[in-house]
Amino acid sequence: MRIGQEADLVVVAPATADLLAKAAHGLADDLLTNTLLTARCPVVLAPAMHTEMWEHPATQANVATLRSRGVLVIEPAEGRLTGKDSGKGRLPEPGEIVEVAREVLLRGRGAADLAGRHVLVSAGGTREYLDPVRFLGNRSSGLQGWALARAAVARGAEVTLVAANVALPDPAGVKVVRVETTAELRAEVVSAAAGADAVVMAAAPADFRPAAQATTKIKKADDGSAPSIELVQNPDILAEISHERVRADAVIVGFAAETGDATGDVLTLGRAKLARKRCDLLVVNDVSGGAVFGSPENEAVILGADGRSVAVPRGTKAAVAHAIWDQVVATWS
Repeated sequence: MRIGQEADLVVVAPATADLLAKAAHGLADDLLTNTLLTARCPVVLAPAMHTEMWEHPATQANVATLRSRGVLVIEPAEGRLTGKDSGKGRLPEPGEIVEVAREVLLRGRGAADLAGRHVLVSAGGTREYLDPVRFLGNRSSGLQGWALARAAVARGAEVTLVAANVALPDPAGVKVVRVETTAELRAEVVSAAAGADAVVMAAAPADFRPAAQATTKIKKADDGSAPSIELVQNPDILAEISHERVRADAVIVGFAAETGDATGDVLTLGRAKLARKRCDLLVVNDVSGGAVFGSPENEAVILGADGRSVAVPRGTKAAVAHAIWDQVVATWS
């Protein structure tokens, strides 16, 4: 009894279908279920079972019951199960479960303000191929998008993450769709945005792509001359989903990586982008000198279409992610 009473957090990994059923119905026939019944701290369950067991109506009803009581039930991963079986039901990577647990500890009990919401996050940087070997790209690491996805899971959301060229393990409880090019990113975002309560465009799509992609590797010229490459503009995904909204009540968040120039400082350019894109919130990063990219820390100013301006001090990308979700929740309110 004392284990549950004195715990700051209870994590069960793996949580079997049997354990979910016992927890949902308040059964306490062993030490683990006794601990769950006496716990007054946040509880995180990481299910692992065969796909058919996870999808069974009884299991889904038990999960819904537990979530309605404030228990965080992480969505299982997709992949190899036991034997030749493959599908949804795989235990997320242990390190990613730890990340969710850390987020829950930081937020505390009763902080599942995204429960019942479906959110879409994009992350990483797209690649536009010149030939089978070379591409145009950018320095986006995907770390901020990953932090946004993890934070949303810890706050109870159903999360879809569209990842462009990010070499990171799938966050626990997140549906990850991997893409390469801006066209692929656009297709996945536009499709998923239709069912999302919030869309956070943390990815860095390439603004331009080659007008034509060489089918073979471009060779060096003997005379030392460089090839001339014609570029065309890529579709503006943020502007498209903001201007042509499928859901009027969805909150759309854009990112602006700015350095400032002769036309204005970072915030001036950010406000102009916010008005031009017509999104609800814009997260403005000053990336002068390559700041932010690949760093575990970030700082930003969140601008709102309603005129608000929220400065987020330098801190972990997880802290910045929670600040962004705070503003999303405030926009819904």
